[in-house]
Parts: sequence; C-alpha cells; structure tokens
Amino acid sequence: MEKMELSPMRNMAKQKPEKPRRTKRVWRLKLNVTWQRMKKALKSGLRNRLRVHLASNLNKLPTLKINHHDLAIIRPIQHVMKKKKPIRPTMPLEKLLQLPYTAADFVDRGDAMTPTKSPVENISTRWRELHGLHNWEGLIEPLHPWLRREVVKYGEFVEATYDAFDFDPLSEFCGSCRYNPNKLFEELGLTKHGYKVTKYIYAMSHVDVPEWFERSHCTWSKDSNWMGYVAVSGDAETTRIGRRDILVAWRGTVAPTEWYSDLKTSLQRLGKTNIKVQSGFLGVYCSKGEFTRYNKLSASEQVMEEIRRLITFFRDRGEEVSLTLCGHSLGGALALLNAYDAATYFPDLFISVISYAAPRVGNIHFKEKLNELGVKTLRVVVKQDIVPKLPGFILNTILNKFTAITGRLKWIYRHVGTQLKLNMLHSPYLRRDPDYTGCHNLEIYLHLLDGYVSKTSKFRWNARRDVALVNKSTNMLITELKIPECWYERPFKGLVLNQYGRWVKPGRQAEHIPSPLNIESCQEPPPF
Repeated sequence: MEKMELSPMRNMAKQKPEKPRRTKRVWRLKLNVTWQRMKKALKSGLRNRLRVHLASNLNKLPTLKINHHDLAIIRPIQHVMKKKKPIRPTMPLEKLLQLPYTAADFVDRGDAMTPTKSPVENISTRWRELHGLHNWEGLIEPLHPWLRREVVKYGEFVEATYDAFDFDPLSEFCGSCRYNPNKLFEELGLTKHGYKVTKYIYAMSHVDVPEWFERSHCTWSKDSNWMGYVAVSGDAETTRIGRRDILVAWRGTVAPTEWYSDLKTSLQRLGKTNIKVQSGFLGVYCSKGEFTRYNKLSASEQVMEEIRRLITFFRDRGEEVSLTLCGHSLGGALALLNAYDAATYFPDLFISVISYAAPRVGNIHFKEKLNELGVKTLRVVVKQDIVPKLPGFILNTILNKFTAITGRLKWIYRHVGTQLKLNMLHSPYLRRDPDYTGCHNLEIYLHLLDGYVSKTSKFRWNARRDVALVNKSTNMLITELKIPECWYERPFKGLVLNQYGRWVKPGRQAEHIPSPLNIESCQEPPPF
C-alpha cells in the first residue's frame, strides 16, 4: 500500500553531513553530472527543433516529385512525428504546499493556521442515504465526503462521553459526568454541531458488570455510573440535515485491557425467542435497583422514556424525526441493544446505528431481527484492533469460515450491519508499533476516518482534523511531530493554589454536582 510522501524537510534532517576531505571529489562529480545533463538537454532540444522544422515542410511534399530513396528517409520521420508523449499534468502549487505536518506546524507563532473543520453542506435531500437507506452502497468505496463528515461528527459526540467522564479514583464524584447537561457541549467545544443535551443516562454496577465499575473512594453513588446522554438537533441543524435528529451517545470502557480480563462470553436469551445476546452487555443495559439513587430505572428504561417523550413532542408539531444511536467499544454494543428496543416500540421510525470498535453482541437471530426491523448499522473498525473480533476471537473466526454449515447455530456470535474498515498503516502520522491498546482508541478511529478515501488510496492530503488529538490519551503519533503523550488532563491533576498559598482539591461547582433529578422524566419541552 502506498504511503503519503513525507515532507522534504524531514528527509533533509536525516542526511549525514559530508566529510571535509571528500568535498573536492563530490564537487567534481556534481559538475560532471550537471554537464552531462546539459549536453543531453541540448541534444534533445535540437532534435525537437529539427522535427518541428521538418513537420512544417512535410505539407509541401505532395507537390514535389519524390523518388523511392527520398521516401525511405521521410517515412521514419513521419513515424516519429505521430508518436505523442503522454502528458504528465503538473501538480498545482497549492497542493505542493500541503505537505504532511512536521513538528514546526504545532508551534504557535501567532500566524494563521489551517482551519480544523471543512465547510458543512446541506444534506437535507440525501440524509436517508447517508444513514443507510441502501446500506451505504456506493458511499464507502470511495468514502463520500458528506458521509465522512457525518460519521466524524457522531464520533465526536461519543468522544464527549470520555472527555467529560470523571474516572479519578480519588474524586468523590468518580464515575459521574464533570458537567451538567446544559453545559456539556459548551465545556467541550461541541456547540458547533447544533445539538442540545436533554437527558443523562446512568448504568448500574451489577454482578455482570466488569470490576472496573467498582470504586473505593466514591461517595456520590456506589452503584451507578454515567454511561451517556440523549440529545436532539436544534432548529438550524435540523434544517441542514433535513429532519429532527434524536441522538443517543453511549460511552465505552475506559481501557481496552479491561475487556480482556472482564468480558463475559455467555449468551443470554431474550424472552421466549431464539434471540440471544451477550450477558454482560445485557446486564449493563437492563440492571436496576429499588434502593439506588440513580438506577431505580435501568439504563434501558431511562433512554426509552426520553426517546418516547421527544418523538411525541416533535411529531405533534408535524416534524419528521429520526433516531441515531452511536457508541464506542462497549457503547457500540449498548447502541445495538438500544436500537432493538426502539425499533420494537417505534416500527415506523427511521433508526440508524453508527458504532466504533464495537464487539459482537448477539447470535444470528439477533442479527436477522434487527434487519427485519429495518435498523441500519454502520460498523467502523480498524484492522489492527482486536476488540471488534470479540467475543469469541478464536472460535468465531474459525467457525465463520464455514458459514454454510454453522450459519444457523444459536451460540455463534454474528456482527450486524455494513462494515467500514480502516487501516493504521494508511496514516503517515501514526507509529508502526503493534500497540493494540492504542489501536482501540476512539481518537485513532476519527483520525483515520478523516484521512480515509478508499482501500487503495493514500491518506487524504487535505484532511482537516487536528492530528494532535490522537495523543490525547495515547502515544501513537510519530516522535518527529514532538506531541507529548496523554496530554489531555486537568492542570496540576486537579489541584489549585488557594488564597492562603496551599495546594488543595477544589470542590465542584453546585451546578455540576450530579443529582438524581437528572434521570427523572422531564415534562418540559426541549430547550429550543
């Protein structure tokens, strides 16, 4: 696979200085090579001039009497003239200047830099196609720029669940969101997308939940964790995208290594059907407790209650409504379970799922039921990421090669939807180390999406997304860029210097303290 060309500045840095004693010899060689090239250029120039002169005179030849000897000389000349060298289009200057980033590009010298976002088009006439009406046929290879922009947008909504998640084990609010719903997008710089958060979703710690949910220093809740949110498009964004879009973003696990030790692989039946799903995912999605503060309703009940409220409100106003569910890793699995619920309750609702690095969720009957309900699923995966191959990394991989025989077995996991496969080797900015933890990071996915054109194309030369975001919580960028690893953290690890000169941990502002009221059903209309 071809790679993007590196900056000439980078190649110059690798050249070794010549030794002084060889300087004369090198200069002689250079002069000799230069003289040979000059002679070659002069000869080719004279030949071309001769051909042009002969060509201008050949039109007059039919009026002359030409013998066979002269004709033997002219025919080779005509043969040479008919040969046209292929024209090699020259690269425009503006494209030559758009070289891969170097470390100098990340130094702020006060001058204007390339903007990090592309122009946003009106997609109101094609939104159904972009959300899988025809299963994304003709939109993935090559990747349509409108689809790329929409998939990156929803990925940034999912990334917000990580950026706002308080996972500091020393924090009294560990496991909660750092910001209240009205300030989430403002604090994270996502107001540009034109959505408003309407509700937070909490999941309960249960026997089926991985051990990382347990916290020893937490006081706000010993049972629950913030798992995502529900949002809805504003009026301006609704006009651009052609409908009122209800968005549900689900958070995934904090570290991929926690998958390997804690992921359950047993399948659990849904009701009296043949549909089976992974028991650990179902436990996170459906668990609740009467004596808990945040999970008297399960995550499933919380999100479905809010979806019902929003659909009723906007349909009563005569608006067209869609539901988009997105998530990364575990969040991608929860998004599929959520889609199954929503499609069952609202069979006439257009529902799409966009998942990133999502594992397998259920068996063949679960896959067929989602297809029957009309749920459209786009799975974004990275070739080097192991999580999309789970559960059943070895067993399912072998058995899937014999689909004709094993296709109807109820205990074999099956992926759902259309796959968009990325490759870390396509990006010239990523390290080539086999770091499987870094391959699973959502920012890696968004970076590769922004540069993806097709399987056989180079990394997009005019990709706009900020490359430095890759190292927010990883160390996957090449060292030549000199971007520090895991740079996205609170200054001084959350400590502040108070008026008495002491370093203290500040308390949260009252508006950002989590409250059980956030999960109760809100009867007020959305804030538009």
